[in-house]
Amino acid sequence: MAMSELEQRITRLEDIEAIKQLKARYCEICDDMHNPDRVASVFAEDAIWESPDFGKAEGHVAIRDLFQKFQNMFSFSQHNIMNPIIEVNGDRATGVWYIMGPWTYAENDDEKWLALRYDDDYVKVNGEWKYQHLRVVLRMTADRQG
Repeated sequence: MAMSELEQRITRLEDIEAIKQLKARYCEICDDMHNPDRVASVFAEDAIWESPDFGKAEGHVAIRDLFQKFQNMFSFSQHNIMNPIIEVNGDRATGVWYIMGPWTYAENDDEKWLALRYDDDYVKVNGEWKYQHLRVVLRMTADRQG
């Protein structure tokens, strides 16, 4: 029996909300000192995390190692995520997000504001949305004014 139009619409809305929750979990993990022990939980096994400004990692082990590097690079971050555009197509989806937030670099306590754009691909694995490919591009930096 095919899903009714109403069931399809509800499923789409539930998928969009689940992807929003996935992004919120990812941001919380990042703001938990870029926790390398937790980060793999939001990625598919063969996922890619990629940025021309911060590096590239493929698979859980490499993503964990990259986040260990971030943990040493940043002593503080606050991921303020906004403006999602999410498209769902069955068990695959895409998302575009913007982020603006403060970061403190651990090496010299340099405080910066960063604006970034995320372009994400998602996949549903055993009924749960995960990142398949997360791309982040740095759009702007500004010194924090005290």
